[in-house]
Amino acid sequence: MKQELSDILVEGDKERYQLTWPGKKQAILNANTPIDKTLRPVKEDSVNWDTTQNLYIEGDNLEVLKFLQESYLNKIKCIYIDPPYNTGKDFIYKDDFRSPTDEYLEESGQTDEEGNRLFQNTESNGRFHSDWLTMMYSRLKIARNLLRDDGVIFISIDDNEFDNIKKICDEIFGSSNFITAIPWQSRQSIQNDTDLSISHEYIVVYAKVRRQENRRLKESNIDVWFKEKTFAFYPLPLDESKFDNPDNHRTLDQI
Repeated sequence: MKQELSDILVEGDKERYQLTWPGKKQAILNANTPIDKTLRPVKEDSVNWDTTQNLYIEGDNLEVLKFLQESYLNKIKCIYIDPPYNTGKDFIYKDDFRSPTDEYLEESGQTDEEGNRLFQNTESNGRFHSDWLTMMYSRLKIARNLLRDDGVIFISIDDNEFDNIKKICDEIFGSSNFITAIPWQSRQSIQNDTDLSISHEYIVVYAKVRRQENRRLKESNIDVWFKEKTFAFYPLPLDESKFDNPDNHRTLDQI
């Protein structure tokens, strides 16, 4: 306020480029707090329990990520997540205030099994973006811990929080590990009830450690290209039948 009303530079806290919001410290605490829970197998609902190589876990995804961290730290090659887009209707969060379990509230979906009241994150909430950022930040921090050095994460998102997901991923993964934001057509039909029909969403892609050199495969670096322990998009095998080679030049797979 002082700066807004002044015609000179008002001294204060040192400025720096950063992303912050009410609840960021809580998000860091949430990510670092140990978990004291374990998995409970449900064999009666399982298929081929003794031989299956797949695992489906139900529960709060933050707690599940922490549980996985105990056995899969730095071991996951690829993670795909489809988080709430924070449209005002798709993000339900727990209120800090714990109420007595009420049968009506529980049956109507307004409380969870532990009696925590659940609220929809509507745009009228003064912490509309902050609550979403707090939820995402702690989960992405643990997701990074799970990735191998050559691992990658794909995140589905739309315009509502695209800029914010990019900012928190720049902080957690490092801006140099941003790979790309892939636009994809999410609908074929045209929306007639709005001023602009949006038919696309994004898949934001970050590596844990993206190589900064030798990103392009060449004859000069073929000996080291496949040996680097960092993430890279590996080229598809060359289909020579689709190309002409009048000078009879050798291809990379022939070297």
